[in-house]
Amino acid sequence: MAKRVLLIEDEPNIIEAISFILTRDGWTVHTHSDGETAAERVRAHPPDLIILDVMLPGRSGYDILRDLRADALTERLPVMMLTARGQSKDRDMALRLGADHFMIKPFSNAEILAHVRTLAGG
Repeated sequence: MAKRVLLIEDEPNIIEAISFILTRDGWTVHTHSDGETAAERVRAHPPDLIILDVMLPGRSGYDILRDLRADALTERLPVMMLTARGQSKDRDMALRLGADHFMIKPFSNAEILAHVRTLAGG
């Protein structure tokens, strides 16, 4: 059975690019674009890995990550954060809240694939 990734992102071009890269590699990709309901979506259908954008409508990726790490059901799910804001304070905040990896947009296809494979355990 294919591993499942939940991509929480609101930019259609990023959704399309990441979905294409991961689907081609054998992943089942689910997407969600509303920050307000993202944590509920994760709890309803926990994926093997989450790719989480920092800036989302409704709630920030940081707020969502904080909620996920505070919930026993989702506290150990691997989370890779994405952002167009590459300042060290953004990276520090994500890692402090429990992100497993922090990636800055734009990124290469190989980079996304390598980190997703690593976070998913191979």
